[in-house]
Amino acid sequence: MANQSSASPILCASFNQDNSCFAIGTRDGFKIFDSSTGKLCYEKAIGAFSLVEMLFNSSLLAIVGAGEQPSLSPRRLCLFNTVTGAALRELNFLTSIVAVRMSRKRLVVILQDKAYIYDLNSLAILDTFDIVPNIKGLCAFSPSLDGCYLALPASTTKGSVLVYNVMELHSHCEIDAHRSPLAAIVLSSNGMYIATASEQGTIIRVHMVSQATKQSYSFRRGMSPSTIYTLSFGPSMHLPDILVATSSSGSVHVFRLGFILNQRSLRSSNLLGSLIPDSINDAFEADHHHVLHNAVPAGVKSYVVIRSVDKVVSTSITQSQASTSRACISIITYNGYFQEYSLSINDTNEASWGLEREFNLLTAIPDKLTDA
Repeated sequence: MANQSSASPILCASFNQDNSCFAIGTRDGFKIFDSSTGKLCYEKAIGAFSLVEMLFNSSLLAIVGAGEQPSLSPRRLCLFNTVTGAALRELNFLTSIVAVRMSRKRLVVILQDKAYIYDLNSLAILDTFDIVPNIKGLCAFSPSLDGCYLALPASTTKGSVLVYNVMELHSHCEIDAHRSPLAAIVLSSNGMYIATASEQGTIIRVHMVSQATKQSYSFRRGMSPSTIYTLSFGPSMHLPDILVATSSSGSVHVFRLGFILNQRSLRSSNLLGSLIPDSINDAFEADHHHVLHNAVPAGVKSYVVIRSVDKVVSTSITQSQASTSRACISIITYNGYFQEYSLSINDTNEASWGLEREFNLLTAIPDKLTDA
């Protein structure tokens, strides 16, 4: 995610594909941190970077300069090796690069009006296609080999999404998700689900990619407009348990997808529920969400991921079992901080939040000098 505010000390922030590490780009260079420990693993101080993308836990980075130094052009993509500290390959384009995504098989480069798909191993270009103007670099990507999709805005006037199959190299579908233009998109890591928010920011919708034009879940974030900065699904092999969002209000919103799926299954099993279309059923699903107010400063851009979701089963004296869902939520704020929250939700839908860690990303010092 690239930053659009020149006042922020962080220009970009991204987690790797399994959220085990994250990277930030600043006007001085870029840094890589371990998500679990907060340890600064690598840094390179050679100028301003607008995009830094990792490939899982490998030594390969895709980096793009912010254009503040002549040698760091925003039109040049550099594949960088953190072990050798040297560039492996450079790709040059006619216009600025606004987003980069990688899987073990594919490299995706997004310009303001065009998308390029490469084979990551050979860097042979596999496909290129025109896209609607996308200055903010809004896109989503699922790195799964079985469901490797790229999602991009399909319109500048409404909230429609183009879903492209990156492995098979063809358009999969187009989803009309909102009336207003899109502000945020995310795909689940397995490529099964896509969540969207519009510039209005009041409703968040979730679609199954395989049935994208037929079924959706709708969640109300609030009544007042707010900018949704990021959306993130919890890790799961099937339906993610939760979806989290951060907004310009400074709040963190968590929506219980697993709970909603169970409720919809119960409704479809009775006569009345089977007669009510999903678009009406969605109105019943709006309040199954939890909010942490003032988690980050209002108006400060933030990037959020759900690193883990676990279920803890406890047995009381009466031998009745109760389960609690516990989520680990990590947030990078563009004013330079990392925060980690724990969220626990019990069987009665009661939630409790806890701030587990917080530290300054800009002043972090590695255990030993790596490549500064």
